[in-house]
Amino acid sequence: MNSIDVEKIFRAHPYAKTILERLTQAGFEAVMVGGIVRDALREQFESDYEFVPDEVDIATAAQPDEIRRLFSDTKIIEVGEAFGVLLLLSPDGRPYEVATFRRESEYDGRWPGRIALVRRLEDDVRRRDLTINGLAATLDGRVIDLVGGVDDLRAKRIRTIGDPDERLREDFLRILRVIRLACALDGQILPEVSDALRRHREGLRLISAERIRDELMRILKTPRAAKGIRLLDEHGLLELLLPEVAACKGVPQPEKYHPEGDVYTHTLLALECADKIIKDPLVKLAVLLHDIGKPVALEKNNYEHAGAHEIIGERMSEKICRRLRLSVEEIRLIKFLVREHLRIGKFAEMSVGKRVALLRTHEDASVSLEHFPQRFSYFSKLLALMVCDCEASAHRSSGWLPVLRALIPLLHRLKEIEERERARKLLDGHDLIALGLKPGPRIREILDAVYEKIFSGEITTREGALAEAQKLLGADHKFE
Repeated sequence: MNSIDVEKIFRAHPYAKTILERLTQAGFEAVMVGGIVRDALREQFESDYEFVPDEVDIATAAQPDEIRRLFSDTKIIEVGEAFGVLLLLSPDGRPYEVATFRRESEYDGRWPGRIALVRRLEDDVRRRDLTINGLAATLDGRVIDLVGGVDDLRAKRIRTIGDPDERLREDFLRILRVIRLACALDGQILPEVSDALRRHREGLRLISAERIRDELMRILKTPRAAKGIRLLDEHGLLELLLPEVAACKGVPQPEKYHPEGDVYTHTLLALECADKIIKDPLVKLAVLLHDIGKPVALEKNNYEHAGAHEIIGERMSEKICRRLRLSVEEIRLIKFLVREHLRIGKFAEMSVGKRVALLRTHEDASVSLEHFPQRFSYFSKLLALMVCDCEASAHRSSGWLPVLRALIPLLHRLKEIEERERARKLLDGHDLIALGLKPGPRIREILDAVYEKIFSGEITTREGALAEAQKLLGADHKFE
């Protein structure tokens, strides 16, 4: 009998325990379902996996009106009552999805046309997509496995509940979900499931751009995004969803700089590097798109070189991002990263002014310089992309190390400037003249002496700075 550590879940989600207790005490079967159970078990099977209980989904035999009566003291949001789904808000405002067991039928490739609310957990489990997603757990942590999901999870097998063709036809987005879970678990898609993915690939044309975007971003968010792109390609999905990336296959590059091979091979190697050092799926998307302008650039330049491919790639990336319905801010970041991915390589050769301008692109000046990734988020993401780009080519550290060498003294200089600006706000030459000091070199000497104490943290207020200046001026008068 398998069980999960419910205390770890309930420490993060105490209200989930309240919901399960209230339902079971009223005589209704109630369980946690799906990802929360799968991932809690993964922690037991994989020594290097850390389980973080993000969301808790609850399924129950109770009907919506019965749930409402039991939780009359709780704010309930109707998100899909026709589907038997209610959102219960905990006292701290967090939403918890509670769904009545259901059967589904008459699918159109996206949604079920008919829903029947039922009392049996088994009916609910049989409608789900994959065996590893068909697991449930009771209030005390006992795992209920009606579809062989535990064995599949232990063996990292990606298998559908029942016939793969039937499961995929119900919702073609499941095609991408299969890929995503294969990446998350580093699992193996069973041959019959793999064949079904290829047969139903065209079904993705029925799925909204927003739903496709969300699954693509989840694939990129896994630590095996490069595997995800390879799986998309192997199943004929890459040319359907990201034809601009697929078009990079076979596009030659100078062997001197790219002994790894064509543009597509280079891109996947860069993405493998990104899997090790980047968590932000948007930055991984930029890594994936950074060279998509090369095929067009080569054609424009009579196949002699790929000059201006970053400018072409910026325009192409914007079209892709709009197609995927990314936000204005997300598109702005992707465009910046693709456009500037070559220019940052010349960072050490730039004038100081140009270095500072690039570094301060969309800077958040309210953040301390000590927190570099937050203060200079655009630049730090660009730097991460550049490292991946260089590591996937002949350049390796010789490409990105000079940038770091030029960056470190620049940051020291910016810190000095920032501290001096902060000091000037506390005390300047006008203040010393107002205290009776005549214009001359002594003003600079006193300011430097006071500023040194400001930089060291000994003086933190304007009053303290003025007092120190008066003290130094008083010492001057003693020796007149």
